[in-house]
Amino acid sequence: MGVLFIVWGLLTTLVGVSTLALGVGAVALIRSASRGGGGEFAAGLTAAAFTTLAIIAILWGTAHVVVGVPLRRHRSWSRLMALMLGSVDLLLLPYGTALGIYALWVLLNEEGKKLFAENG
Repeated sequence: MGVLFIVWGLLTTLVGVSTLALGVGAVALIRSASRGGGGEFAAGLTAAAFTTLAIIAILWGTAHVVVGVPLRRHRSWSRLMALMLGSVDLLLLPYGTALGIYALWVLLNEEGKKLFAENG
């Protein structure tokens, strides 16, 4: 489960960095639009949207990596954090949903509870 969280986190962070690049491109459009013509508002809105989504994706991905590493070491607090992240992942179709379902299934069954209760 921890490896899946780490991989999902790294992929989400990569998407965030890519989206940030799109935001930088939108800022370049703002600069070029200010020299000759309209479109500044649309480019500004696009830059703000891409930048906001990029920051959210980078933070979300980082949270998964930060939880995934101690989850592999069976730290009890990481189980609770993984359950919270997995619950929200259910909304991120299709891969986040699959990860969320699997996380909830693995971490809520009795064997998973015992595994994390034994290691503080």
